[in-house]
Amino acid sequence: MELEVLDIKGKGTGKKVELDKDIFGIEPNDHAIYLDVKQYLAHQRQGTHKAKERSEVKGSTKKIKRQKGTGTARFGDIKNPIFRGGGRTFGPRPRTYGAKLNKKVKELARKSALSYKVKNNQVMILQDFTLEQPKTKDFSDIQKNLKVDDKKTIFVLNERNKNVYLSSRNLQNSKVVTISELNTYDIMNATALLFAESSLDVLQNK
Repeated sequence: MELEVLDIKGKGTGKKVELDKDIFGIEPNDHAIYLDVKQYLAHQRQGTHKAKERSEVKGSTKKIKRQKGTGTARFGDIKNPIFRGGGRTFGPRPRTYGAKLNKKVKELARKSALSYKVKNNQVMILQDFTLEQPKTKDFSDIQKNLKVDDKKTIFVLNERNKNVYLSSRNLQNSKVVTISELNTYDIMNATALLFAESSLDVLQNK
């Protein structure tokens, strides 16, 4: 499949790029996408939740009342979980939510996500560009020229470009990443995927 290379004004450059069918033309594997997205979202969780249990609550350890003869249930100290202010039973503890996923599964997931985007005509190729200074309006104008200003967009660059990144970060539905940062979740979450020409070369050569 061939796509025309556009400039930042939204006009064709007359050049076309052939998309590798082994990356952009495979039969998508939905389960691989699910596993990769699930792992990505799990890694976003801090896992720092903590509640004090009986042994960690501050309070007297004196037995409240005698064991027998009161006619009611037996109680220990004031830190008993059934009392107000007592410790929590089996409360949450700090933990890591991260999960392991094989490299080949992650690779299949990314290829599947990219294939979906191509099938839905949501991939565009841009001529390599830069901005002279960080300016949100300049980046917004590029989006308008490409008619993606009302979509969730991801601009994929070959390498970090500070001016482009700073110009885009105030725009809610726009994200700029390098080719090494591109992940399945971002691909599936976007409605327009824009590759800089050099970044596409790196992706297909890998």
